[in-house]
Amino acid sequence: MKVGLLAPPWLPVPPSSYGGTESVIDGLARGLQRAGHEVLVFTTGDSTICAPTAFSLKEGAQDRWGDSAVELSHVAEGYLALTDCDVVHDHTLAGPAWALTLGRRAVVTTCHLPLDGELQGVYRAYGERLPVIAISRDQAARASDVPVARVIHHGVDPDDFPVGRGDGGYLLFLGRMTPDKGPREAALVARETGLPLKMAAKMRHPLELAYFAEQVEPLLGGNIEYLGEVGGDAKLELIGAARALLNPISWPEPFGLVMIEALACGTPVVTHPVGAAPEIVEDGVTGFLCLDSDALEIAVIKASELDREACRDAVVERFSTDRMVAEHIELFAEVISR
Repeated sequence: MKVGLLAPPWLPVPPSSYGGTESVIDGLARGLQRAGHEVLVFTTGDSTICAPTAFSLKEGAQDRWGDSAVELSHVAEGYLALTDCDVVHDHTLAGPAWALTLGRRAVVTTCHLPLDGELQGVYRAYGERLPVIAISRDQAARASDVPVARVIHHGVDPDDFPVGRGDGGYLLFLGRMTPDKGPREAALVARETGLPLKMAAKMRHPLELAYFAEQVEPLLGGNIEYLGEVGGDAKLELIGAARALLNPISWPEPFGLVMIEALACGTPVVTHPVGAAPEIVEDGVTGFLCLDSDALEIAVIKASELDREACRDAVVERFSTDRMVAEHIELFAEVISR
């Protein structure tokens, strides 16, 4: 089959550093090609993905993130470029509405955002007309009235993630510099335990910059270091040498790709049992699910006792790109047959 992948207009595919959705699209494209399918990715002109691409924007519009005019123009051009595809897998917010307006039949959409709240009505309407993919059981359960065709967890290619020895001795925070990701709580845990903490975080938007200046920067120094935004091989080395990924999220994150990236490197994950975290982390085996900061402090000490091979095995068995791609192919075939 020929599969069209419609990426958001904000970042290239794959992303240079931060960008979970774009990383997933990159993995899907490569996996679909390995499985013998033809792929066309509508993305931005600065993308370096190893697949045929089309684009209207020369580069990602991250400085206009969330601008509806940018997204609508992008998806309109995208559906035109993907006309000859047997099925379109849409990863944008506005794209499915455009597809329904055009009367496009073989369209599937993945929701990378919470299905409840402001978007619940949007995805309820989408789900009544085309297949909606949720990325965790928790995400789907929070909007029980949204018709969900499949729950398909994200995956990574284990071969892309070298297993580290965790010999750096430090904790790692990796994510966005926002309160719901828990960077301040991570710094406080490091202070209380005396363990070194390296923080590699996306910090571009005014709210992220303000939060850092007010809540996180005063805690830096000593054993706590902010590295900036890290990607590529440097990111993999950073994860692999970490004692544990400290991921004290405070919101029901629909998935959390960083957690399976850490596990793929053999690095245990210490987090709170919210969102998809309990679907990813096996408490006491591949990390710890902690109810409060006191539990986090105990867990980061114990993390070095966990078997790093068990962390890696969890990704190979449950969170591989091959598994993710196979589940998508099954759905695509059903949609085409209808």
